[in-house]
Amino acid sequence: MIHICEVGPRDGLQNEKQWIPTEKKVELIERLIQSGSKQIEAVSFVNPKVVPQMRDAEQVMEQVPRVSDVRYSGLVLSRSGLERALSTNIDVIHTVLATSDTFNLKNAKRTVEESKDALVQVTKEAQEEGKPVTGVLGTVFGCPFEGEVPINRVLKISEDFIQAGCTEMVLADTTGQADPLQVKKVVHSFKEAFKDEVSLRLHFHNTRGLGLANVLAAYQAGVTSFDSSIGGLGGCPFAPKAVGNVCTEDMVHMFHQMGVETSASLDQLVETTHWLEGLMEKKLPGMVSKL
Repeated sequence: MIHICEVGPRDGLQNEKQWIPTEKKVELIERLIQSGSKQIEAVSFVNPKVVPQMRDAEQVMEQVPRVSDVRYSGLVLSRSGLERALSTNIDVIHTVLATSDTFNLKNAKRTVEESKDALVQVTKEAQEEGKPVTGVLGTVFGCPFEGEVPINRVLKISEDFIQAGCTEMVLADTTGQADPLQVKKVVHSFKEAFKDEVSLRLHFHNTRGLGLANVLAAYQAGVTSFDSSIGGLGGCPFAPKAVGNVCTEDMVHMFHQMGVETSASLDQLVETTHWLEGLMEKKLPGMVSKL
């Protein structure tokens, strides 16, 4: 069984300059639930001056439907972001940290160590409030400014987050630099270091067209949990030339063709993508919806 965290409402929309009204964000989430999504990254609690598309996070969380087997997560970069998140009924906190100093300085205006120390404290405080925390590490497979990121650095940062109480780690290919062989090596190193101590999820972008190939490589290395975005929507506002996330319906189609189960309805996902294209007034990069 493949477990999918649908990141379209957050990572997919955050880079869009056209304002998406709150009610349309909520409708997207409703449609994703109807399509079988069980885990949805719905919002981010970041500075609205930096990511204006997410300025209505609290309003979105007030209006999303509460469904017993659906969990909502929200992205937090700071103590003030955690305070905002805790004022809502968010289910899971996602703390996000790049593993390269240059990228993290552009993203969070802090070095990796400075951000890590702050987010370790955020993790502990969130747990005290009864909220599980997922640690998300960006630029794991390469930084557009610094190049290769040593795997030992990734493992050390992961260890600090796990010791602080993260029950899940996400390794993210923020700018789509990964290749399948590298993915297998990173997954092997992570599993060797942490065994079953923590759940592992992977997050790929399709910048160089290798998104699904990297998903398959990770699956073959034993990973069954992935991020993806409806229609392949998305990108990173701090990463040059980074295009969309791995497309949800394309990934679901691949696994279904392989005889591997997901909770998703492919037909409903495609229908949701067509609706979203009408809302965004543009074609999205996913392939299956074009058939």
